Amino acid sequence: MIEFACGIPHLLKGEFSENVGTGVDCHTLRQPVGVCAGITPFNFPVMVPLWMFPVAIACGNTFVLKPSEKVPSASVKMAELFKQAGLPDGVLNVVHGDKAAVDAILAHPGISAVSFVGSTPIAKYIYETCAHHGKRVQALGGAKNHAVVLPDADMEFTADALIGAAYGSAGERCMAISAVVAVGAAADPIVGLLKKKAGAIRIGPGTMEGADMGPLVSAVHRDKVKGYVDAGVKEGAKLVSDGRGHVVKGHENGFFLGTTLFDEVKPTMSIYRDEIFGPVLIVLRVKTLEEAIALVNSNPYANGVAIFTESGGAARRFENEIQVGMVGVNVPIPVPVAFYSFGGWKNSLFGDLHVHGAEGIKFYTRTKVVTTRWAHQDTPAPGFNMPTLG
Repeated sequence: MIEFACGIPHLLKGEFSENVGTGVDCHTLRQPVGVCAGITPFNFPVMVPLWMFPVAIACGNTFVLKPSEKVPSASVKMAELFKQAGLPDGVLNVVHGDKAAVDAILAHPGISAVSFVGSTPIAKYIYETCAHHGKRVQALGGAKNHAVVLPDADMEFTADALIGAAYGSAGERCMAISAVVAVGAAADPIVGLLKKKAGAIRIGPGTMEGADMGPLVSAVHRDKVKGYVDAGVKEGAKLVSDGRGHVVKGHENGFFLGTTLFDEVKPTMSIYRDEIFGPVLIVLRVKTLEEAIALVNSNPYANGVAIFTESGGAARRFENEIQVGMVGVNVPIPVPVAFYSFGGWKNSLFGDLHVHGAEGIKFYTRTKVVTTRWAHQDTPAPGFNMPTLG
């Protein structure tokens, strides 16, 4: 993102058209919107702010960053580094706090644009409140990311990819794969491999050598995720792997939860409907690719999705028909590189523009159109018609 922002002059260029009318030229300017703000989540305390403030500042704005109260130090460190690099005081500002700080940002008349990443209910609240106060807003919400597995997929490769996508960061990321849609004969092999590989994940603190997965962010969140596992069992899903009883020796009071895997999940179950945001992976079974596409498209979330197949025709149909903002073909977490835009559809995004990439430039600038005619040249005098029609 920093490298992308350093190359921003090319993207800030306007357009120019000569002689749109007799002796009349037209050009555009991209100008900053003013003071911008970012409200960011706990799970990626460096990456998500870097989706926002480097682009905003490179476009000529100042920026107020309100990080999650759970992870305040990373934002302070970034601000210190930018100050050391020569950024003037007041260009990048860090404000700590909870909902009161957020509401102050949303209502402040001096703030023109707000970027947000978090859960869908809060994203919707941010969007509606900003709209009420006449601000630009891009509010990225939650997700229920699917991975469709066709029978012709390389099952070993697919299982390895899904394990990392589901349980990496303990499942606490908006791009985590949380629902596998197994098509036809793919179901039994992929479930068997996922069970084996999930059981081999080493769980412990980040200081533990060889740890694959750490704790959840808090005891409250751990208990919430446990509650979803309880609900899945109660609703009749097949519990293949149960992480509720996992204890890390020497860290018995830590916020750890083992890897959980459900099979034979139905779309009506809460473990499918809701974003769990933890190390819980569910498998739904369908008969055809057509059914899989219909299932994904009927979900209210539309952040990321993936398909695993060796068929170019199936992949091409999938990427064309699927109604999701970011699509991976044999790529489980299709997070775009910095010069492409990041964002979902439906309840995963509130606002017109995604973050970073070309859409980030559009969000953090306003376009001004200038139409020019100079007097004392051999052109008709202004009349009652539009000047570009002269």
